Amino acid sequence: MKRILSLAALVLTFALAVPVHADVKTREKTTFALEGFLGGVVRVFGGRAAREGIESTVAVKGARMSRGDTSTGQIVDLSEQRVYDLDVRRREYRITTFADLRAQFEKAKADAEKQVAEAKPEEKEQMDQAARELEFDVDVRETGQRKELIGHQTREVVLTITGREKGRTLEQSGGFVLTNTMWLAPRITALDELAEFQLKYMRAVYGEAFTADMQQMASLMAMYPAFAGMATRMQAEGRKMQGTSLSTTVVFESVKSEEQMKAAAPSSQPAASGGIGGMLGRRLAGNRGAPQARTKILTTTNDMLALDATVADADVAIPANFRERK
Repeated sequence: MKRILSLAALVLTFALAVPVHADVKTREKTTFALEGFLGGVVRVFGGRAAREGIESTVAVKGARMSRGDTSTGQIVDLSEQRVYDLDVRRREYRITTFADLRAQFEKAKADAEKQVAEAKPEEKEQMDQAARELEFDVDVRETGQRKELIGHQTREVVLTITGREKGRTLEQSGGFVLTNTMWLAPRITALDELAEFQLKYMRAVYGEAFTADMQQMASLMAMYPAFAGMATRMQAEGRKMQGTSLSTTVVFESVKSEEQMKAAAPSSQPAASGGIGGMLGRRLAGNRGAPQARTKILTTTNDMLALDATVADADVAIPANFRERK
């Protein structure tokens, strides 16, 4: 599933990328919220960034792109074929060549292929069967809402992807719902340079492997009509998503099946006694409550805070007081 969504993202990137060759700098804020117990742990121990989000800047000037926040950063240089990873707090940087990245990719790919080859036949059959039984619904809806963001008029568009068992409704079979809420401005061509740079970077690092991986994912889609149907529907609905998103919120929810809802229903319990014990019992019972059909797993947001067409050399350079870490 992740590979299919990645393919859709790459296809969309190819469609939108236009070689405008202009400098651009953005400032963005990203938040990531896990739900449940794990989400609580992250909020408590993850610090201010985990609770309030992370602000970062991205700048493209010539053959260099930089991105970073208050603690980490990265500079990609296409002409040098190097990546500089920055540790802001220690004022250090480490160099990784494109050749190193290709080697890491090939090793990870070989390891993954080995795991697939070593999987038991029944496990492979179960995975293939599960994929064939999936069905996706895609809906793109214009809400009619409007608002101004960083000087641009935007409109709200909601993309919803639902995964369920073939031939059954979401409520019957359970599954997942991915809701992507976007505030779209008319197309901002300056931002195309970011997508164009990323494509150049991927081609420079992975070369033929990048093209082969795209072809492999396309073949995988052809094998599973549900995936191909989802991509076709997204392409057809794409005209409703014309523009540049200046604010995006993605919510991933799991949905229980009818059988799971019945199994999760609370059993009848005797009335709690009085006193402290009774009060505690009522509190605990109340906290459990009735089972919910939908469970929110995670929410991510990305907001564009600023956009600038002026980029200084220093915006894409290693700070002078940084030293290389070998």
